[in-house]
Amino acid sequence: MEQTQTQEASGTCAKPFKLFALEASKELGASIAARLGARLAAHEERDFEDGEHKARPLEPVAGADVYVIHSLHGDPGQSPNDKLCRLLFFIGALKDAGANRVTGVVPYLCYARKDRRTKSFDPVATRYVASMFEAVGTDAIVTLEVHNPAAFENAFRCRTIALTAAPIFVNHLKPLTLGDLCVVSPDTGGAKRAELFREALEDALQCSIASAFAEKHRSAGVVSGDLFVGDVKGRTALIIDDLISSGTTLVRAAQAAQRAGARRVLALVAHGLFMEGSEEAVTHEAIDGVIVTDSVPPLRVKHGPMANKITTVSSEPLLAETIRRLHEDKPYSDLLVF
Repeated sequence: MEQTQTQEASGTCAKPFKLFALEASKELGASIAARLGARLAAHEERDFEDGEHKARPLEPVAGADVYVIHSLHGDPGQSPNDKLCRLLFFIGALKDAGANRVTGVVPYLCYARKDRRTKSFDPVATRYVASMFEAVGTDAIVTLEVHNPAAFENAFRCRTIALTAAPIFVNHLKPLTLGDLCVVSPDTGGAKRAELFREALEDALQCSIASAFAEKHRSAGVVSGDLFVGDVKGRTALIIDDLISSGTTLVRAAQAAQRAGARRVLALVAHGLFMEGSEEAVTHEAIDGVIVTDSVPPLRVKHGPMANKITTVSSEPLLAETIRRLHEDKPYSDLLVF
């Protein structure tokens, strides 16, 4: 598969650039730097007694193309708001220091799910977040498996690169023996994501792969819908989604696939938030395994039955290759960008 070859071909960038990773994403940043044959540029992050903070580069960035890696998920130390604020202030400091172009590499973008009004007077948080990035001078944003690619692109006026996790999951599944396959979207809203993944996997495995979708309606936090369309009988069902929070959506889709005769059910999820209720969902008998990327570290995954059913795959090859292509002004459509 073409995107597999390109990821494996990543190497040292021809032109110099600066690569930063804020502390909460330093491990992922170091992996990306190593693949690019680069180093993480030095910076300082300092917390003050009243809860305020600052971040600044510790080396010159004037005239440079700069990439900042920071995933905006909450963790025990920092909320999504904390991380967003730190990233915005750091990008602003880079632009004030004369950086030519600053690209935010944000594997998990907070507030991406709130992209439209579902109740009277609702905020459209995705658009507000976009305005803040633009206000500090961000030139481009790279994110992975954003909830709604169209809403993401429409919210931002700067350059946007909405990566799909499809190449990551395809690379993971290729060596496995899974039998006949069916790609399942857990709701109609994810149909495009599921079809893109199905086509990529079909191309990689050189075999026909079925498709299906489960019905889902959500209102006031209550999920309903029982319709399941597609032939999964005797097949391994691959449920593809952007994230797992409580896991309710995945369990409903897995149960529907199981009732329809699926031999095995695997969930492929870009962002593993694993909030309250997710342990029960992951260990549910209808789900045989959950595969997630490392865009969100498995901080809330409990040892034992839950951890035993989760496989984490690296997003680093895809992110590194995307940075290399952007910096060298090379096309990246074969990376299955939305």
